[in-house]
Amino acid sequence: MLKGKVAVITGGSRGIGRAIALEFASNGADIAIIYAGNSEAAKETAETASKAGVKAGTYQCDVRSFEAAKKTVADILEEFSRVDILVNNAGITKDSLLLSMSEESFDDVMDTNLKGAFNMIRHLYPHMMRRRSGTIINISSVSGLTGNAGQANYSSAKAGMIGLTKTVARELAPRNITCNAIAPGYIETDMTAKLSDRIIEAAINTIPLKRMGKPEEVAKLAAFLASDFARYITGETIRVDGGVGM
Repeated sequence: MLKGKVAVITGGSRGIGRAIALEFASNGADIAIIYAGNSEAAKETAETASKAGVKAGTYQCDVRSFEAAKKTVADILEEFSRVDILVNNAGITKDSLLLSMSEESFDDVMDTNLKGAFNMIRHLYPHMMRRRSGTIINISSVSGLTGNAGQANYSSAKAGMIGLTKTVARELAPRNITCNAIAPGYIETDMTAKLSDRIIEAAINTIPLKRMGKPEEVAKLAAFLASDFARYITGETIRVDGGVGM
């Protein structure tokens, strides 16, 4: 389904990003994994992806930095010659009620989750325009659609990603480039593993399907959006949330 394509995945070493990297690799795509600090996790993901017979590389990059993102994109293009798919998955949380949220916590989440996506799109934009082909997938969140108490920074960043998605989709559609967002709900990742049993139980009670999602369920949708089957879909935000946001 993705044979011969090159995919760049930010936050690709763990959780949803790792699942997307492995799903893409299983469908024939070469993989460039961008990670923040856990080199061992990135290496393990790349090695696992390469078992599918594809090329897989790792790149450490602070996506918050415009210049660091620019250099990393250049390095990837030098190594892989082209990029067909960009998945903006890198994200962090620093939750607290707005009354006690620090400016630093707000800025850190916005810079990583939203500005990081902008930086990567900005530096791959000219390449995809020249090739008149490409797919951009932004991993937003159901929190960006509904809001969530204690997540003013995270919800704002994820809502911003949806606006960014629609704008990029409109700008690049004439060049045959699509841009869509995926809005996961409660997914079993390192991020949700930090939650207490009480919070998890309360969350599951709000989900019509009465369970948390798996990273692989998000990855399957990402693979579809990255494939030629989805060439007439752009500017959309698709929830993978068990019905919690409906």
